[in-house]
Amino acid sequence: MADDVATRVASLRQLINHHSYLYHTLDQPTISDAEYDALVHELRALEAEHPELITPDSPTQRVGAEPLAEFAKVRHPHPMTSLTDAFAAEEVQAWLERARRLLPEDQPLAFVVEPKIDGLAVALTYEDGLLVRGATRGDGVLGEDITTNVRTIRNIPLRIPVSEGLTAPRVIEVRGEIYMPSALFAELNARREADGEAAFANPRNAAAGSVRQLDPRVTAERPLRLFVYAIGYLEQPTSDAGPQVRSQWEALEYLRRLGFSVNPDIRHIEDFDAVLAYCIEWMDKRDTLPYEADGVVIKIDDLATHDRLGVVGNAPRWAVAFKFPSRQATTRLNEIRVQVGRTGVLTPYAVLEPVRLGGVTIRQASLHNADDVARKDLRAGDMVVVQRAGDVIPQVTNPIVALRTGAEVPFEMPTHCPVCGEPVVREPGEVAVRCVNPACPAQVVRHVEYWVSRGAMDIEGLGEKLAAQLYEAGLIEDVADLYALTREQLLKLEGFADKRADNLLSAIDASRTQPLWRVVAALGIRGVGTQVAQDLTHHYTSLDALMAASVDELQHIEGIGPVLAEAIVAHLARPRTRALVDKLRRYGVRLAEEARAQESGPQPLTGMTFVITGTLPSMSREAAAALVARHGGKVTGSVSKNTSWLLVGDKPGASKTSDAAKLGVPILDEAGLRRLIGETDAPSRPQGPLRLGV
Repeated sequence: MADDVATRVASLRQLINHHSYLYHTLDQPTISDAEYDALVHELRALEAEHPELITPDSPTQRVGAEPLAEFAKVRHPHPMTSLTDAFAAEEVQAWLERARRLLPEDQPLAFVVEPKIDGLAVALTYEDGLLVRGATRGDGVLGEDITTNVRTIRNIPLRIPVSEGLTAPRVIEVRGEIYMPSALFAELNARREADGEAAFANPRNAAAGSVRQLDPRVTAERPLRLFVYAIGYLEQPTSDAGPQVRSQWEALEYLRRLGFSVNPDIRHIEDFDAVLAYCIEWMDKRDTLPYEADGVVIKIDDLATHDRLGVVGNAPRWAVAFKFPSRQATTRLNEIRVQVGRTGVLTPYAVLEPVRLGGVTIRQASLHNADDVARKDLRAGDMVVVQRAGDVIPQVTNPIVALRTGAEVPFEMPTHCPVCGEPVVREPGEVAVRCVNPACPAQVVRHVEYWVSRGAMDIEGLGEKLAAQLYEAGLIEDVADLYALTREQLLKLEGFADKRADNLLSAIDASRTQPLWRVVAALGIRGVGTQVAQDLTHHYTSLDALMAASVDELQHIEGIGPVLAEAIVAHLARPRTRALVDKLRRYGVRLAEEARAQESGPQPLTGMTFVITGTLPSMSREAAAALVARHGGKVTGSVSKNTSWLLVGDKPGASKTSDAAKLGVPILDEAGLRRLIGETDAPSRPQGPLRLGV
């Protein structure tokens, strides 16, 4: 019997170490969180019954996986511990009883209760208010230095924005969770699938993969956020300076006052029955959370009690994680269909027997790509396990092979587009299968939807449903046809009356004069978003000039490599693209920037590089960028050592102002910019240039 237990313990350790490596190091999990938790829970139980089997290398004696080799290692001033998991109210009660046995009988206890965000734990170190290091948890003692990447996350302050009357500590290590909001995760996956890229399995993997990018520009493009939850280390300027932090709740309040993002759903509760009630409440309300949470963390509030209780193994006795049950269900995969996206990518999706999961009826789920379907061996007619990835995105995890009858039908990606019937292609090295017919109705509708979006031509009142309605009515064959729509045509459509027709036509008409970069972005070139489009149109002030550019010429633009340059040239060289551009020209869409002022000698901003942040008093950022360009300067998206000026408006971004302070970049306001270009009637606002304080 003892040999059987020892064998099972050894097997569990091997399994857990394997899946921990896949999850934490490679971000490629092959089992669900619930299955992983069950393995760990079983190992903990066996080791509790047979403590003689505990070894230093057991997964229960360490926090997580080894750091990635590509990043420098960082030693935490105090270990970043893990949490003991509880899966029922009785287990939480047992945790409290164990803690109480180590405390005076009459000691009152209060608690801090926090939703357990499923993201990536990090430690941020600030010295004299300045962010000097960001590190992952790693193995709890050694983490990975991700400073460059965390600097790109919008709500991580580069300098502590302390409130009035509060001095930044000399040194503070702030601990928190980097995560991806559920709605933004869904948008990111939709964009990736439209571009033929693999979708992320869940927000946790998306956040971890984004933070561990070797190229910080990739991290910067991901919608990451941070909630802080603890102070790992604190050193005030003098022994009696700064507030006294005696409890977890006071620590959170102090972090809030320092300007860090603290989860508003955290509660301070004095009655333990109310703690359990709060946990059950959030278990029922988890669908309402704007982020993925896999449980609730319960902490004893008093920090002196933390010291008294200490740590057992790698888990503190003063905290426990009450884990939510996994949200999975079993249903039948009735059919595997294929849809066509904006760029022609064919994406398979599952048509399911309707099933209730987490308060939502699920009828369909994306299957990402043909390789993913083959890897999972999904077949029409299978009984399958369905989960809500990140509690948001329906996902088919695996078939139940034991229930197969032999009537199931394997999936084959179609050789012809299911919408237009044209042959599809798969380029070498790509997972995406594409319809290359630009006249495909599905692509037309998707392109219209993208053309009118906020990051492109910004036409209000026009979305996917209306685009499909216009196409089905024979009113549009491409985006240029939007500019030929008439009031009479719209009034014949269902749902249109005078006001709606007039508003839509007015919005379309206004978009004719949008800046050139919006037109370039709206063309839908793979890899060309708003920032790349602005970089391109700084160098090429007309679409004709851009269309004549070579791959070699484009690669001289900062941030554009050979792959992107080839994609731009190939897209603009297509006969249909050129026909579309000619059509847009005939309909009066602006395809060139206004001519720059022709003056003798250099223009006043020649050789200067500007970055814009905040809301300017009398013009948009696009208008300010155009003004700078007309007078010889250029505008970029981020502050660097090559930045000449930071143009600051109301409510500037903390990241850009902090970067400017660190690099010594001078700032000025709109009035200062107008004085630079020689407008003598510029309002006399604060004198520029100014330098940010450090």
